[in-house]
Amino acid sequence: MQNFFQRFDPESSTFTYVLVDAGTRAALLIDSVREQVERDLHLLETHRLRLEWILETHIHADHVTGAAQLQTRTGARTAMSARAGVTCANRLLADGDQIQFGDETLRVLATPGHTAGCLSFLWGDRVFTGDALLIGACGRTDFQEGDPGCLYDSITQKLLILPDETLVYPAHDYDGRQVSTIGEQRTTNPRLVGQTRESFIRLMNGLRLDPPRKIEMALPANRRCGRQDGAAA
Repeated sequence: MQNFFQRFDPESSTFTYVLVDAGTRAALLIDSVREQVERDLHLLETHRLRLEWILETHIHADHVTGAAQLQTRTGARTAMSARAGVTCANRLLADGDQIQFGDETLRVLATPGHTAGCLSFLWGDRVFTGDALLIGACGRTDFQEGDPGCLYDSITQKLLILPDETLVYPAHDYDGRQVSTIGEQRTTNPRLVGQTRESFIRLMNGLRLDPPRKIEMALPANRRCGRQDGAAA
């Protein structure tokens, strides 16, 4: 029984992850995309999985989550950071919390900086880093209460202290890469290698990036967990 699935949305370059307890077929899904809900439901049905949790690494600015639709169709509970500033989730998470699905346990790591409410999730030898740590990069810090100093602390004090062999699964990649390791990112990530906290802050403050294309639509929708405007929470 396969216990892990990685799916990709090409329009937003977003990874969605499905984690499975093989013994009970209980499942947990991280970072859904609204346009891919049918794809994810098909995966659950094909493998006869029971979705128990729908997690968000943060309030996304580049796509609308499919959490509300998945919850309606499956009855799964939703969860996101208590610092995300939303009330639509069934559970609000903090650093050190644990989520059970079947006999499996997921550990919550608060990794703010890209946004104030960013979370990473540690599961065995894998860490799902959202937009905090990307492959060869990191999340931007110029909106949504972004803070480059805070992001540096999150990456260096929560993520890079994990064992070198820990597999890194980010929320996005724009160059076809699917996975890295903590050791690889510690030694090769150009945003991090040789940087002090002060130089990292200067680097991030000096980026001149265009805003995400869907930010005006995505942020309000994701603050409602992807519900349509006016839908009951």
